[in-house]
Amino acid sequence: MNSTAQDVLKFVEENDVKFIRLAFCDIFGTMKNIAIMPAELPRAFETGISFDASSIAGFAPVDKSDLFLFPDAATLCVLPWRPQTGRVVRFFCDIKTADGEPYNADARHILRRTLDEIAAAGYECKVGAECEFYLFERDENGNPTQKPQDKGGYLDVAPLDKGENVRREICLTLEEMNIRPESSHHEQGPGQNEVDFKYNLPLNSADDVVTFKGVVKTVAARNGLYGSFSPKPLADKAGNGMHINLSLSQNGKNVFAKNDDGTDSEIMFSFIAGVLAHSAECCAFTNPVPGSYERLGKFEAPRYIAWSHQNRSQLVRIPAAASDEFSRIEVRTPDVACNPYFACTLLLAAGFEGVKNKMQLKNETPYDLYTQNTSALEQLPETLEKALDAAKTSDFVRRVLGEEVTRKYISLKQQEQNRYFAAADKEKYRREVYFEML
Repeated sequence: MNSTAQDVLKFVEENDVKFIRLAFCDIFGTMKNIAIMPAELPRAFETGISFDASSIAGFAPVDKSDLFLFPDAATLCVLPWRPQTGRVVRFFCDIKTADGEPYNADARHILRRTLDEIAAAGYECKVGAECEFYLFERDENGNPTQKPQDKGGYLDVAPLDKGENVRREICLTLEEMNIRPESSHHEQGPGQNEVDFKYNLPLNSADDVVTFKGVVKTVAARNGLYGSFSPKPLADKAGNGMHINLSLSQNGKNVFAKNDDGTDSEIMFSFIAGVLAHSAECCAFTNPVPGSYERLGKFEAPRYIAWSHQNRSQLVRIPAAASDEFSRIEVRTPDVACNPYFACTLLLAAGFEGVKNKMQLKNETPYDLYTQNTSALEQLPETLEKALDAAKTSDFVRRVLGEEVTRKYISLKQQEQNRYFAAADKEKYRREVYFEML
């Protein structure tokens, strides 16, 4: 939605809006918000609404705790599940310091900064996410259980698929919020579902993933279910991934499209080379919890740093495209527990570095990596601890996200790991911190 502050103020006045939520994400990508009344909206646009940043993970210390939320007018949407008389609307916000400067840990600002660098070189990026989630039953007290809603499998239909009405409600709710789902279906695991989104500008796509997670949680709860984005909620079943489709355009032309002679784009190959070169050091951000590493290497989730055409056992695959418009690469590493702004930032920055430096792509591995000899291939980190070690020594991550953000993120993740190691009942800890919170 392309809007100015004046357009928004007029919309609020004419559409019986009584409650306004100013949303943003912490360093882990968890959505937070402050609610204001309509009379305060002009002030929010002009001078921002302050909040205590010392209480937000990865934000400011107590002695510098005042930060300000400035609503992004283009992100206005009505929350369809709230009352239609006395409506509730939501904005994503830019975060600024007391002197009006962008806050360096604002993930939207960090992504925008990378996109500006890419745009300065004459390129435009498009991103489309494929998001997986489980639907679990709740107990008599309304608490989440680990009993899946159904026993369906990949692309099953009713009665095996009991999630079709919930998916339908999710997709229709998203459409009411001006978000365009492209398709939805039952996934491999029992009670597992997927919604895929049409490609969009990266900032919009990251916003949409955050919105989507909230919609899934809300709609599932409304149907007496629990929506889980935990990367590996069931030990012996498929994990929840977030495959990210990326393309690059120049002067309105998709430069990932095949050449006139049918050969693959060299720009696309260089982009893939950049993504693969930095995939291990970005893993702590694309795969941020212990369960992320239980997902990798199983049920079509990648373990090795490799690429191929169509092959779903690879870290990067080149899907078959019906037309130039849909030429893209698919990165299969991330899961939905990640901060989508950081994931998009790092993947796009890595790919763009490959393009700038004309990096050469290694030969593809056009075979099933789950059944063939893979001893010659480099692996992704096997645990979150190893992923954090790789991030610590990464000049690339510090350069893209910033020294302070990288240090804070790694420190908080290490503290989280220490709490897990110290827990007497590790299964209870995993359930309470990861299953019930993701």
